[in-house]
Amino acid sequence: MSELGQLLRKARMENKISLEDLEEATKIRKRYLEAIEEGDYKILPGNFYVRAFIKSYSEAVGLDPNEVLRLYQNVIPATEAEKNIEPIRSKRSGRNTEKIGKWASNIMMVSFVVLILGIIYYYLNMNYPNHMDDVKPANEQNRITDKKMDPAAANANNGTAAVPINDKKTDPVVPPPPPAPKTEVKLTKSQSGTDYYAVSNADKLTIQMKVTGDACWVQIDSLGQSREVVEQGTYASGKSQSWELTNSAFLIVGRSNAIELTVNGTVIPVGDTPNPKRFQIELQKA
Repeated sequence: MSELGQLLRKARMENKISLEDLEEATKIRKRYLEAIEEGDYKILPGNFYVRAFIKSYSEAVGLDPNEVLRLYQNVIPATEAEKNIEPIRSKRSGRNTEKIGKWASNIMMVSFVVLILGIIYYYLNMNYPNHMDDVKPANEQNRITDKKMDPAAANANNGTAAVPINDKKTDPVVPPPPPAPKTEVKLTKSQSGTDYYAVSNADKLTIQMKVTGDACWVQIDSLGQSREVVEQGTYASGKSQSWELTNSAFLIVGRSNAIELTVNGTVIPVGDTPNPKRFQIELQKA
């Protein structure tokens, strides 16, 4: 064991620090710490790490790392190899910088050429259409005049002025179709707790219901050739339901003021009492 290793090991033992604890504190592997205590620096990954590991070891056991390195600088391996590598890295860095500078110069040159070409194209594109606009109307006017000229007056030697012919055709005006008649939902009578409604100008019934109060029992029947139950049950508060029928309908509501009811977009009054109520909706097809 070297003198430096004995000094470090003695300081570690006095502070009651195990190699495992020192490994955790310095993040240096245990076998490297043992090599430093034994003075076997060949096990370490490089001479550069010898000084760094000794400095970390000294700080962890309470010694002055700079003083330790100064006292034992003759026994610590020199870092000549690492010093020789640095100029090579700097040289590579200079080469990379030189390459980047050349690429940047080339890119700037190409960008400048593209910019000049773009400006030239812009001015040519702006002026060329204007020139064509000045030439085109005269040619077009000649063709239009020749086309509209009466063939009998096309001979310029007879001194008779040409007579233009209006050959434009007028498209017939097609009147718009009449609007479709608006669907009407009308109360016809109220009898024995049943409200009767007539729905005209519609080919089907669209019934929408939403429970806005307490839970409500509802039944809806289709009144075709025979009466059939479409749906029945108790609907919770906030529940919405809709039905589409091609026949007349009969609706029974257990708590009339607990729902909102519309038929083909028209609101149907349900009253403000919690009494049962019935609705018969007659579909009057055209």
